[in-house]
Amino acid sequence: MDTISAFAGRVGLTPSALRFYDDCGVLRPAHVDPDSGYRYYDTGQERDAVLLRTLRQAEVPLADITAVLAGEPDRAREILTAHARRLRARADTAHAAVEAALRMVERPAHGEISVGGAELASAIRQVAPAASRTGEIAALGCVLVEWTTDALRLVATDRYRLAVRELVPHRVAGKPDQLLIPVEAMLDALPWGLRHDVVRLVVDEETARLVAEDGKVGEDGTKDVVPLPVHTGDYPDYRAILDALAPHTSRIVVARDALLGALATDDEAVVLETGTDVLRVGDTTVTAVCSGSARLAFDPAVLAPAVACGVGPDVLLEITAADRPAVVRSADQGSFTTLVMPVHMRQQENTHEEGQP
Repeated sequence: MDTISAFAGRVGLTPSALRFYDDCGVLRPAHVDPDSGYRYYDTGQERDAVLLRTLRQAEVPLADITAVLAGEPDRAREILTAHARRLRARADTAHAAVEAALRMVERPAHGEISVGGAELASAIRQVAPAASRTGEIAALGCVLVEWTTDALRLVATDRYRLAVRELVPHRVAGKPDQLLIPVEAMLDALPWGLRHDVVRLVVDEETARLVAEDGKVGEDGTKDVVPLPVHTGDYPDYRAILDALAPHTSRIVVARDALLGALATDDEAVVLETGTDVLRVGDTTVTAVCSGSARLAFDPAVLAPAVACGVGPDVLLEITAADRPAVVRSADQGSFTTLVMPVHMRQQENTHEEGQP
């Protein structure tokens, strides 16, 4: 038996990845100490662990990986051949999109907290959909940007969902602080962040601006700088919301694109229900890895953007109850978390009984 750290080093995975695969039921440890909770693996599991790592590098969904690890060679070959076709089609689509983006990128945006430009752009893209667009409460139409000596965090909420993305900064000067930036200004900054290797957020007493740190200059020959409007006001205590989360009773790992396809509906609510290795989403059934049972309803217009913001081919849903926030996490990026409120199940069922959309 090996400890999780020793086994992880030998098979090329991280201990956190092994814990995740255990939680998902993809690769269970050979033994878990009942007192300490420590996981132990034996040498006979090395082949599956290395194959799992290789399949993840190829972006094979976890539901398919489970079938490959447990199935016959013919079934594994069928699954992997189909995945290779999907990858080729996706690569062709992505190449065309990048070519189009390269023709469009020409806008400014970011920078005493230094961070990777692409990382910042990704964080903005992920949290922005959770910001309010109604204008009823000005602070909710902003992204909360806060930093400590070792973390930069972006937060957005419209009261129905809460998105949090944490980044590791290259360097931080000055004391920890926070500010509110209107979400539209952050979205305008997104393409600019992609143009620069490193950006710096500079905050003065009443102003903020983003500054490029990679030596690139603007078209007029000056240093590339983007001013950011700052909103003054109070923001909800998102930490209290996260701390109040009850332990989950069900976990679902599902291919992100498959779930998004099932959520592409004009219905005001759709029921998610777990089954044996499947997730029923309204009238659609998709392959999933499920632990525990769950049945609850969501507004597709609220849940779909949270799913779409994930990184990688899979998404993880942690369900507590039909009337409690569900946690939506990217299976490949633990630093991004979204909370989504379900809708009332009775309201959804009544809607269908009355024949309304």
